[in-house]
Amino acid sequence: MTLLSKTITAFGSLLLAHACYSAREHTALQSLRTATAATLTSSTTVATSLPVDIIIETIISTFIILLGLVLGTRPLRPLEWRVWAGKIEREGEEGFTDNAGAVDKDYMGNPFSVFESRPNFVDIRKQRKEFAAWVQNGGGQQGQ
Repeated sequence: MTLLSKTITAFGSLLLAHACYSAREHTALQSLRTATAATLTSSTTVATSLPVDIIIETIISTFIILLGLVLGTRPLRPLEWRVWAGKIEREGEEGFTDNAGAVDKDYMGNPFSVFESRPNFVDIRKQRKEFAAWVQNGGGQQGQ
C-alpha cells in the first residue's frame, strides 16, 4: 500500500472508532436516563435510536476506509494465460509491480518457461532431421 492509501485508511479508521465510541456513550447515557426515569415513574422503557450524526459519521468513515483500501490494491492481472504470457514477454518483471513499485510476490516469470526448458521435452522435428541424417549416412545398414 502506498503512503496515501495508508493515510486515508488510518483516517477512516479513526473516524470509525470515534463513531463507535459516540454510539457507545449515547447508549450508556440513554440507558442511565431510562433507568433514572424508571425509578421516578413506573413507566416502561422506551427504545431510542442513534442520532443521525453518529449514523452519518459511521457511513462516511466506512466509505473512507474502503477508498483507502481500494487505492492500495495491486493492479489486476489478466485472466487469460495468453494475455498474461504476452505481457510477461513484452514488459518482463516491470509489468508486474504494485502501486509502490515493488515486484508482485506472486510473479513467477514466464508461465511457459517450464515447457521450453524441460530436459525431457521431445522435439519431433529435430529428431526427424537427426534420423534422416542417420539414414543418409547409412546408419541402418551397420547391423546386417
